[in-house]
Amino acid sequence: QVQLVESGGGLVQAGGSLRVSCTASGRPFSSLLIGWFRQRPGKMREFVTAISGSAGSTDYADSVKGRFTISRDNAKNVVYLQMNSLKAEEEAVYCCAADMSATIATSKRKSAYDCWGQGNQVTVSS
Repeated sequence: QVQLVESGGGLVQAGGSLRVSCTASGRPFSSLLIGWFRQRPGKMREFVTAISGSAGSTDYADSVKGRFTISRDNAKNVVYLQMNSLKAEEEAVYCCAADMSATIATSKRKSAYDCWGQGNQVTVSS
């Protein structure tokens, strides 16, 4: 089973930047597709971005394209989500998810993942 731990959340002003990390253990890290999702108050969990095991493929929600960047360091078993130009409405719990069978083509679907982190609060002040 894969264990996922997010870190790096916190408080940032609107327009600012923040980087959150997802560290995985329990399976060969480079075999895992990693996705980031967020859940805003009163909303359903939504897809943000994903990266393939080799880092050769990524996908982004339209709302974050050009502002958010996902990357990974397979030597350190960590995936990073760099968030720039954050908006107040993007305040949410950000969580990472992993799966060995998922692909970039299916990465937007919550059902594609069988392992989830507990999430990390990102607060954006306006």
